[in-house]
Amino acid sequence: MLAELSIKQFAIIDQLQITFHKGMTVLTGETGAGKSIVLDAIGLLIGGRGSAEFVRYGEEKAELEGLFHVEPDHAVYASAEEYGIELEDGSIILRRDLFASGKSVCRINGKLVTLAILREFGQLLVDLHGQHEHQHLMESSFHRAILDDFGRDKIEPLFRSYSAKFERYEEKRDALRSLAQSEQELAQRIDLLSFQTEEIKSANLRAGEEEELLNERNRLANFEKLHGALNAAYDSLNGEMRGIDSVGDAMRELQQAASIDERFTSQSDAIGNAFFGLEEVSYAIRDQLETLEFDPVRLDEIEQRLSAFQQLKRKYGATIEDIIAYGQKISDELEKMTNRDELIEQLKNEVDTLSAELFEIGGELSAVRRKTALALSEAIHAELRELYMEKARFDVRFLQDGKSPVLKKTGIDEIEFYIMTNAGEPFKPLGKVASGGELSRIMLGLKSIFSRSVGVASIIFDEVDTGVSGRVAQAMAEKIYRLSIGSQVLCITHLAQVAAMADQHLYIRKVEETDRTTTQVSILSSAERGNELGRMISGPQMTDLTLRHAEELMQQASEMKESLANGV
Repeated sequence: MLAELSIKQFAIIDQLQITFHKGMTVLTGETGAGKSIVLDAIGLLIGGRGSAEFVRYGEEKAELEGLFHVEPDHAVYASAEEYGIELEDGSIILRRDLFASGKSVCRINGKLVTLAILREFGQLLVDLHGQHEHQHLMESSFHRAILDDFGRDKIEPLFRSYSAKFERYEEKRDALRSLAQSEQELAQRIDLLSFQTEEIKSANLRAGEEEELLNERNRLANFEKLHGALNAAYDSLNGEMRGIDSVGDAMRELQQAASIDERFTSQSDAIGNAFFGLEEVSYAIRDQLETLEFDPVRLDEIEQRLSAFQQLKRKYGATIEDIIAYGQKISDELEKMTNRDELIEQLKNEVDTLSAELFEIGGELSAVRRKTALALSEAIHAELRELYMEKARFDVRFLQDGKSPVLKKTGIDEIEFYIMTNAGEPFKPLGKVASGGELSRIMLGLKSIFSRSVGVASIIFDEVDTGVSGRVAQAMAEKIYRLSIGSQVLCITHLAQVAAMADQHLYIRKVEETDRTTTQVSILSSAERGNELGRMISGPQMTDLTLRHAEELMQQASEMKESLANGV
């Protein structure tokens, strides 16, 4: 559950600290007071799309922080272990800083994380229902996902198998399409690749050759310097200066001294090693001088070879290794093209095989979806009956019935929700016939169904009761409260019936301080709740009758809670 929420410099909120409890919490207040801003903050805290516009005017950044408590078996523990995030005593702190520059910094229990990871954790902790979900419910493109979510235990394994095979199917199909391009384009491509392959092949490239040639060119281009340096070194050792001979004389003298006094043995050995080492170096320099010669023809060959490398680099890659790799790649492509007919036949067989396998798995997936659709329809009927839509009938339609199925990424099914709201009327697409109030009830029914298995820490409703009143409003209030039993539900509402069921009632108001507008939140006492319910019933002009009505609502809510607690 969400235990603490801290909001700083966010929209019109200067600084806000809210403590939440288990059960049902409602947020009420005048239109424009900032109720939805609080939920916007929670939405961003759990990974929603951010914007610099959320930062309070004149401030550098907005700070959002939430403390959540979860049970030991909650799914968030697996994610925490995967990303190396430590959880102590079942506490999780999500933090997100939004900067006026547009940047965003996310943390979980103090550890920096990406927005994607923050969103992953947020989806495990909070189920945030906003007005956009009404729109999703009206769009048939989302209906298949809703159905699959309802039956995910049986559908997900089949869907994963189908998706993996469909990915291979698309790869083979795309390869087949590429090979089946026009003859003219193919001929042009073959000519180009043939030329490139021959050019690279005729160059006889070898990895590391360029470095070897550069070293050899450097030696030949600097022949005079190299020869002069070696000759001078040899003269220093064996010329008129008699470098080695002098060392040899010193060695012999020290050997004689060591034979008289052993204290000079180490010096004698050291100069002896130096003498023989210098002698070896002298012989090596002499041999190199005898073989060293300037070859202008070889230097010209190297220059031409290096020039050829540069021309190839401009066409095919930054290094010789890149050119060799490119040559292999186009050689493989050319081989495929020259063996095009055989490859096309092979790919056709592979595509046909995968297609048959996909239709088989897709058929199994469709059969499971159809069974799931019956169960979902029955579950929604039960929910709608409790929300005074007794005559309504909900149906999950498979639109490809009677048509040849088509392989798609999601299977072979085209699914759309249909509804009949009144007896005697025909079924029509949900998005074309349902009113705002009906959509609210259907969505609440779906939430009631899914909440039993979702396992999130908190469920948040943003005006889910739009478009309803009277006994329907009372039924929705009771259903929202049932969701909160043993859990946590946060709900923005304009209905007194819903607010009366709250375990915690937060009042949100907008005030002006030092010429700045800000949002404040206060926890209402029992008496204050009565006044707020009266305002929600009749507006600012409250009468004794309005207050009595508010008190009756609170009393009815108390009795309802007590009966639910006793299992009645």
